[in-house]
Amino acid sequence: MKFLAEYRDPELARALVAQLQRAVTRPWTVMEICGGQTHSILRHGIDQVLPPGLELVHGPGCPVCVTPLETIDRAVAIAGLPGVILASFGDMLRVPGSRGSLLEARSRGADVRMVYSPLEALALARANPDHDVVFLAVGFETTAPGNAMAVAAAVDQGLRNYSQIVSHVLVPPAMAAILDSPGCRVNAFLAAGHVCTVTGWRPYEAVAARHGVPIVATGFEPVDILDGLVQAVTLLESGDARVVNRYERAVRPDGNPAAQAMVDRMYRVCDRKWRGIGTIPQSGLALRPEFAAWDAERKFAVADITPAEPAECIAGLVLQGLAKPADCPAFGRACTPQTPLGATMVSSEGACAAWFRYGRKVPQ
Repeated sequence: MKFLAEYRDPELARALVAQLQRAVTRPWTVMEICGGQTHSILRHGIDQVLPPGLELVHGPGCPVCVTPLETIDRAVAIAGLPGVILASFGDMLRVPGSRGSLLEARSRGADVRMVYSPLEALALARANPDHDVVFLAVGFETTAPGNAMAVAAAVDQGLRNYSQIVSHVLVPPAMAAILDSPGCRVNAFLAAGHVCTVTGWRPYEAVAARHGVPIVATGFEPVDILDGLVQAVTLLESGDARVVNRYERAVRPDGNPAAQAMVDRMYRVCDRKWRGIGTIPQSGLALRPEFAAWDAERKFAVADITPAEPAECIAGLVLQGLAKPADCPAFGRACTPQTPLGATMVSSEGACAAWFRYGRKVPQ
């Protein structure tokens, strides 16, 4: 099977592990940005075959995990209004806010529906002209084009009963914020290949040059990740801080211009709060002012909802690579996938969920 079986080839994986062991001559810390990469690393045991001196830490590349608490609370508040249908991807339904989750809101009678694409939410708006359909639009650069296309269609079709809660975030500013944070130990990054299919790898060049860190764009299969680690260590060992694309089968230098144009048409860059981390300047997307009628937070006047994070959850430290999930006293005890304290234990891409699922230091 092209592009799958060959990237799970055991012999090739073992050869890359051996190459990695020869390449590491001093301690290095590499952060994989994407939660999908985190799950692949733990599922395939890559973290258990690394040579001494090479450490992997998990980054903030889980869109569910970094969606701020107030976004969840605002969505719950809107969902509770009469005549509203709140549509969301399934992994957002269980994310806890200070007022409960969307799933709990549905149990109280709110019309909360799981959808598989923003266009499905748009179809709900067309089919229910007497309801306001609100789509919770979250994610990185990967999902932004599709969500932008949905609101563009609503604008073009004059569907005033469709709106979005927009909570998109951007990867390069998050990388820069991590590198600027006190105590940062990250020496290199593995960048998420699917994000780079949209943006290309050129936006990462400024981060690499300013901070002197190599960045390797790679995929999600074991061979992808091991190859990316070999490249990252090779660059580190030679003192070469640049961007390398190892996901050539999908990523081009300038990405997908059509997708970027759609995003630019509907959204503008803005400061954005990241759950557990805080506000990162120019790290998010918001609807442009001319599309305010399709902005659910303005339409339903919920922008003043600003709850505080639970003190016992250290998800913010995990998302910055400053702690591992098992460093949290609540991990595997008070905080499990069934009783999550934070989004990193809920999401299918969350680091805490990955550690729990694949048995990494789960308390007995």
